[in-house]
Parts: sequence; C-alpha cells; structure tokens
Amino acid sequence: MIVEETNLQGVLVLTPRRFGDDRGFFSESWNKRAFEEIGVDTEFVQDNHSLSTTKGTVRGLHFQAPPHAQAKLVRCGRGRIFDVSVDIRRGSPTFGNWFGMELSFENGKQLFIPEGFLHGFMTLESDSEIIYKCSDFYAPECDGAVRWDSCGIDWPLADIEPVLSEKDAAAPALAAFETPFEY
Repeated sequence: MIVEETNLQGVLVLTPRRFGDDRGFFSESWNKRAFEEIGVDTEFVQDNHSLSTTKGTVRGLHFQAPPHAQAKLVRCGRGRIFDVSVDIRRGSPTFGNWFGMELSFENGKQLFIPEGFLHGFMTLESDSEIIYKCSDFYAPECDGAVRWDSCGIDWPLADIEPVLSEKDAAAPALAAFETPFEY
C-alpha cells in the first residue's frame, strides 16, 4: 500500500495495490494488521454505501460529535468524486484548513479521515458510488454539518449549481460554528 501524508495531520491518502490479469483485478482495501503497521489503529464498526445520481451533487460537510465521533476510510466504487476533509479541532495549527482530492474507481485511492474533521464530497460524474468505513455507529443526536461553501474549498465544478440536501443547504457557516473537538 502506498501511504501519502497530506497538509492535515492524520489525514492520509492510501493507495492499495491492485493485482490484475486479463479477468480484472484484486485489491485489499482494508486490513487491520496492515493499517496498524502504518499507524492507523482504528476499529471500524460500520460500512456505508452512497449513490449520487447527478453530477455536481455535494454531500457534506458532515461530522459526528463526541462521544460518537467518527474516523472514516473513504473510497469511490464507481465514477469519480472530489473528496474533502476540513480540520475543525479547536487549537489545531491547521484549524479551518482543508484537503481535497479526486477519488475514483480508476485510481483506486482512499482517504483516511480521523475524528475531528469535516467530511464531504462533490460528484464529478453521474451515478458515482462512495463506500466508506466508520469507527463509530451513526448517532443522530451527534450528527452535525457545516455549510459546504464556507471553508474556502476550491470545488472543481464551480461553474454548475450544486445539488444539495435541505440539511446541507441550511448548515451554518464555518465562521459561526462552535466546534466540539479539541486538538
């Protein structure tokens, strides 16, 4: 597995090896022992699978607050997305900074996002599927969001009107957000 650090401490780009032949390929996207060897000792308890039918769909920026904060391991099963994480740990030297990259079926890259970060994505193709592991179960009382366009993110499809949920459209801006996370 290729491991790349980002500008946000703890957020990692992980590229599993693919073993291919004329039938296709095999890839191991998660292995507890291999992840522990690279310093990611996270116990995942839930897998989520999301389909966005329309190019330009934005989901996020989401988080789950303590005591049910979630780390995530995100990959794209079909299509292409621009996946983003934003540091929201009060006192962090990178508070409010973001990292974004394209995840696709073709490139096979994954993004590991620890607790204390917002997560969101924009679909770059119609019918894009996102598959991600979470380190805690979904807890509606801990669910939160920050407005997708309030963090200075350079979204790649800035020329189209994004498709948003009502919840995401009504989320508070980062400047008005009181974070539950400490660095």
